[in-house]
Amino acid sequence: MELLTLSGKGGTGKTSIMASLAALCGRAVLVDCDVDAANLHLVVHCERGPANDFISSKKAVIDDSRCSKCGKCVSSCRFEAIREYALHEASCEGCGLCARLCPEHAIQMVETVSGQWFKSRTPYGPFIHGRLRAGEGNSGRLVTALRETAREVAVSSSTDAIMLDGPPGIGCPVLASMTGVSLVLLVTEPTISALHDLNRIIKVCEQFKVRAVACINKFDLDESISSRIENRCHKKGIPLIGRIPVDHDVTRAMIEGMPVVEYSNGPAAEAIRSLWREIQEALTR
Repeated sequence: MELLTLSGKGGTGKTSIMASLAALCGRAVLVDCDVDAANLHLVVHCERGPANDFISSKKAVIDDSRCSKCGKCVSSCRFEAIREYALHEASCEGCGLCARLCPEHAIQMVETVSGQWFKSRTPYGPFIHGRLRAGEGNSGRLVTALRETAREVAVSSSTDAIMLDGPPGIGCPVLASMTGVSLVLLVTEPTISALHDLNRIIKVCEQFKVRAVACINKFDLDESISSRIENRCHKKGIPLIGRIPVDHDVTRAMIEGMPVVEYSNGPAAEAIRSLWREIQEALTR
């Protein structure tokens, strides 16, 4: 079973809800698929494992002793990564055009470390997460690598559940997170921007033919927009299985670095427990 939380936008409370679901599940492999701004480790008592390099791109390296300063590399690089015959690494996209055009063969494309990934431990099971270096691409490739590692860990530890905290938006890392999952939990909130982005992520789920359910976090902030969200989900055939009220215990639990279901028995914690029962039922259908 692979459960993925998505939101279409940031700030809906998706990670806090996933942390509580992981605590309620008790034994699962956790994966943080937000490799640009990972934060699940902040609320699951993470004991970080050793760092592993993620290598997925190449950068140009200029051999000054062979460079004749003909200018072909400077004029041909549309990213302006070569200035005054020196490479500005942050601007290099690794396309390799400069190396192909250099008449002196003074430029080589060399593999570089784009980020790191970790195999950590939590009280709720193994935790696989990673982070890209600033300005690096291939976030989808890193997400895919994390998911492959999680499946290997699940097999070796005889764990039959993988819980994925997805990234915001609808870009490449979202698509890499979504492929082949058992169920997507769409977490939204009663704001106009959240409703707009919910519509976008619903379209992505439809295109990938992924089964989805939804919940509204902080539903009582604006019940008129919550009603619009409910109507939208109904029209799209997406079951609305959870309504989580505003509860300051969620913030207090976050400050303590723990899931709210372990921090209190308040209204939000009870709503998330009910949500978990609905998810379990949906997974058996």
